Amino acid sequence: MTSRLGGVALVVGLLAGFVVTGCGADEVDESAGSARVVAAFYPLAWVAEQVGGGRVDVANLTAAGAEPHDLELRPSQVAAVGDADLVIVLGGGFQPSVEAAVADRADGTLVALEALQGVAGGTGSGDVGELDPHVWLDPVIMGDLVDEVAAALSAVDRDHTAGYRANAERVRAALVDLDREFAAGLADCERRELFTAHDAFGWLARRYDLEQHGVAGITPDQEPTPERLAELSALVNETGATTVFVETLVSAEVAETLANEAGGLAVATLDPLEGLDDSGGGDADYLTVMRDNLAALRLGLTCT
Repeated sequence: MTSRLGGVALVVGLLAGFVVTGCGADEVDESAGSARVVAAFYPLAWVAEQVGGGRVDVANLTAAGAEPHDLELRPSQVAAVGDADLVIVLGGGFQPSVEAAVADRADGTLVALEALQGVAGGTGSGDVGELDPHVWLDPVIMGDLVDEVAAALSAVDRDHTAGYRANAERVRAALVDLDREFAAGLADCERRELFTAHDAFGWLARRYDLEQHGVAGITPDQEPTPERLAELSALVNETGATTVFVETLVSAEVAETLANEAGGLAVATLDPLEGLDDSGGGDADYLTVMRDNLAALRLGLTCT
């Protein structure tokens, strides 16, 4: 993934597999909103929905339960990207097929990492020069993204700028509350070493003074070497860690390998929020999943 993330480039479905909040890109109800927004994957779609409110129709290119790194657009999705008023992508090679689809758009594209480049530095474990794209796991940076989305929506729908700004203030306030909950909840823990399936939590770890140790690297399909497993096992014994965190959407095999190698660590779930799985019903969203993550961290790190 490092090669994917070396720089930031400018980068819905009309068929049954295409996930849409509201209407599909081929059946947008113009009376329901004045702007058609296409978002590359869940965190970007959530922000667009929250800031846009009833004035936008938001389509998510990545289906529920799908891994966004692996997304390949169908021709109908490429066409929907071209027709949208606003397309929101992460950038940095996170989803190459999406970035290729937006490359020829003259305007109406928000590349999140490009917009946030003042804060998007490296947080990969062991190499601060390795760019971690998972900036949405830091509620403070997510608040900055809210402002960028509000500005982008205002640019394509100037008549409703005041509404977008008001919605952005509301969402920002919710994210400030979330940040405070994390800061308080992780302030006093027996351990600050965070053992994860892969390096998806660098931004969260840096915000709340944790030290992430990923079994795999930035991409979840990287296989750990025997040397890496031995190194982590020794660190588990040194720190007294009790838990290794696995993720939704990807195999738990690499984390379970460390759990066994280190002598029976507990395995718990920490959600990188690359997309909601479809097993938890319709009530889950960014805020509720992040709070579930906080509860899992508090238990796994023995926080008071």
